[in-house]
Amino acid sequence: MTHGRVLHRIIIPAAIIVAGFAAVICLSNCIEAQRPRVADEYVDTDLHFSGSRLKGFALGTEGLIADWYFMRSLQYIGDKLLKSDGFIDIMDLSSLNPRLLYPYLDNATDLDPHFIGAYTYGAIVLPAVDPAKAIAIAEKGVAHNPNEWRLYQYLGYIYWKLERYEDAANAYEKGSLIPDAPPFMKLMAGSVATEGGSRATARAIFRQMMEVSDDPMVKATAQRRLQSLDSIEEREAIDKALQSSRSIKGNCPSSLAEIIPILMKVGLPDGRDFSVDESGRLVDLSGVPYLLDRDLCRVKLDVEKTKLPIE
Repeated sequence: MTHGRVLHRIIIPAAIIVAGFAAVICLSNCIEAQRPRVADEYVDTDLHFSGSRLKGFALGTEGLIADWYFMRSLQYIGDKLLKSDGFIDIMDLSSLNPRLLYPYLDNATDLDPHFIGAYTYGAIVLPAVDPAKAIAIAEKGVAHNPNEWRLYQYLGYIYWKLERYEDAANAYEKGSLIPDAPPFMKLMAGSVATEGGSRATARAIFRQMMEVSDDPMVKATAQRRLQSLDSIEEREAIDKALQSSRSIKGNCPSSLAEIIPILMKVGLPDGRDFSVDESGRLVDLSGVPYLLDRDLCRVKLDVEKTKLPIE
């Protein structure tokens, strides 16, 4: 073969291909540079597979894939929290726009309908994202696991949180009929039906969640809610003492230290006492000094330092 034929049959076509690749790369870079910024609500990549469609075609690995979806749901929320700017209210995560949380959990429970951990996570976290989806995942869990009284407990909790007290009482009542359900379920059915959203009911719900759950996230959530209730009651008692002092002296105290003698006589729920640090300052449940708003003559948490949930 002559050099001319080699040039014609090999080198020239190769050069054309290289030039073509270069043109494609250049064009791609130009398009990427001019592409408009995608809004935050569209940043997440939609799921391409449905767990219900995968079931039966995963060659016995459905449980493994379900675990992957569940772990991905945990990482998904964790990443959202790490990337967020500013204060995040754990009782309202809508600002994070975690629109894929339910699809992840739905896929996990499609592949493994008896995945109690996935139902539990959804029932605890989804109310802060989308209450309708929270009910959907909890009801799905109950439908596939009718003998798991804890799922009725979580469903009752969601309804209670939404102030749908009749539905909550019904969920607790149905759960109480399961053979190994604790007496608490029957008691909660009556309590929710008669007392609704009272703090006593709230305490009972969260205490029981702490006592019976094996899920660290559930325990942490319940503990945080109990701390929030304790904090609210402390601040209400402090405000009452401030108003009492003002009515006697004619003006708001200059510092919270002035009303400590009054507070020492106040009885808090569960026999708790107010706390004072080494400097004699009135401190919240996390050990951070309370602040006094003299204009309103009310106490407030130091939002930058306290470790308590901010209501």
